Order: sequence, then C-alpha cells, then structure tokens
Amino acid sequence: MSEEVTSEILTTHILDLAGKGKRLDGRGTDEYRKITVEHGFVTSADGSALVRIGDTAVLSGVKLEPGKPFPDTPNAGVLTTNAELIPLSSPVFEPGPPQPGAIEVSRVVDRAIRAAETIDLTRLCVTPGEKTWVCYVDIHVLDHGGNLIDAALLAALGALTHATVPAKRFGIAAEDYPLEVLHYPVECTFVRLGETIMVDPTFDEERAAQGRLTIATDETGRIVAMQKGLVGAFSPDDIKAMVERAFVHGDRMRLIAKGGVA
Repeated sequence: MSEEVTSEILTTHILDLAGKGKRLDGRGTDEYRKITVEHGFVTSADGSALVRIGDTAVLSGVKLEPGKPFPDTPNAGVLTTNAELIPLSSPVFEPGPPQPGAIEVSRVVDRAIRAAETIDLTRLCVTPGEKTWVCYVDIHVLDHGGNLIDAALLAALGALTHATVPAKRFGIAAEDYPLEVLHYPVECTFVRLGETIMVDPTFDEERAAQGRLTIATDETGRIVAMQKGLVGAFSPDDIKAMVERAFVHGDRMRLIAKGGVA
C-alpha cells in the first residue's frame, strides 16, 4: 500500500475519532501530552533548555556576546531568533536553505518574546551607540512529533530564564550575572479536525487538520501574539473559547518552564 493511500486512511480515521471527541492517543480534546523541561542541557551555552511535549523534542540555546547596537536603537540590545528543522528530526524536513516551517517557527517565537517584552533590551546596552549585548536564541528541533511552535517557545523561554550574561568573560563587569526575564510568554496551539477543536496536535493530527491557531499569553493576562495557519476558519466563538483555554494551559506551562512542577 502506498504512503499516500496510508496517509489518507489515517486522516479519515483521525477525523472519524475527532467527530466522537476522541484521539488516537486516548487524550481528551483539551489535554496536552506530557511536558518536561530540562535546563542547562548544553553546558557551552549561556542558557539552554530541552523541552519534550510527548514525542516532540526541541532544544534551545542562548548565547550572549558584545556587539554594536542598531543605528535606530542605539540604547538597546539586539535579539535574534533562529530555528533549525534538521532532516534527522523528521522525514518531512529536507537539507538546504531554511524551509517555510523553520521561518514560521522562528518568527512566531521571536514575535511572542518581543511582544511580551520578555527581556528589556535597553538593559542590555553597555555604551549607547557603541556597545551592547547581542542575545542569540537558537532553536533546534530534535524530534518532530507535532506542535513545534509551543515546544519551541517553551524551550526558548526556559533557556532565557536560566541564562547568565558572561560579563566577566568579556571584561565588561567584574562578575557574570543572571539575564533578567521580566515576562513569561507561552504559546498554545489548537487545530480544527472537522467540527472538533483540539489542543496540542500530534504530527498526524496536524496533517489531518483543516485549521490551526496559536495563541501566546503571558502571566499578566495579556494576549501578546496570535498565528493562524492552514486554510480552515474559526468562528468568533471558537476563538473566544480557545483564548480562555490558552490562559489555563499557559499558567501551567509557565510554571514548568521556570522549573516548577505542574
């Protein structure tokens, strides 16, 4: 049996189950897979975190080094976010230039971090117009089991939360010090499968989905970003319900990202 036919049969089965409020892995429609965060996974990074959401594994590392501020923001640091979807992590990823999926993950994560003002970039400035800290947030997908965006931001947040500014190493200060994190954005992704909306889609559920919506919230009760994917539509009532669910899930995920137990 060809892969295309097998995929079509699986999609039909997933949609049939969704119509009954069921999922292949036995979860409820509003239930996340098990989430774990391991901080300090990469010892050579200034901050790092390995996040697992079910079978999905995403590693994020933070590096800080002195650089020059942008001319239009002479009193602020520089933040750059990059995502790598390596072929080893999924048969759907190919080697070569960044794919649309990698660009989407990096942009959505970067947008949430900036919109939530996770770190105050002005506090990274060393000498206005001359020297500032450049904060690199690198995201590497190790295993694609679905819902990359939620795992990527959670990993980035975990890495930033436990990052150290290497001021002593670069002769900028007498001692290194923790990177100050002001807010804690997390993203919650939903998909539409027929008439049913489910959170934390698996790889197979994403392939069967007609619509996707990612909602980023922070600990102050703000919606800091949204990202719509696929062609299916969501009604205003759908979106309202997803926002309410995103806040509930967000509180638990923030606690996990900071090293707590939820």
